[in-house]
Amino acid sequence: MTHTSEWKVRVHLFEDDDGTTKAHLVLDTGTAELSGRGSAHCHPRDRNVPEIGDELAAGRALNDLAGQLLRAAERDIEGVGATRPDRRETAAWSL
Repeated sequence: MTHTSEWKVRVHLFEDDDGTTKAHLVLDTGTAELSGRGSAHCHPRDRNVPEIGDELAAGRALNDLAGQLLRAAERDIEGVGATRPDRRETAAWSL
């Protein structure tokens, strides 16, 4: 059985006046939406390189979103009667 789908992610980046870059990601699966958030702050002694702040904030938002996806998968696995994966198994589906 072959399964193909396309999920879309929108990435919104913005910087506050205090030098904090914030990222807001929205994942649209076609049936649900999840959002992840992340931020980065430039140290006052560091040179302000906006691209670095964008990368850090987006990476942290992706990490937030990844955690949500894994937790959703665990709930769905339990919902089909399988046991919850051991915490050492970061991406397992033991059916």
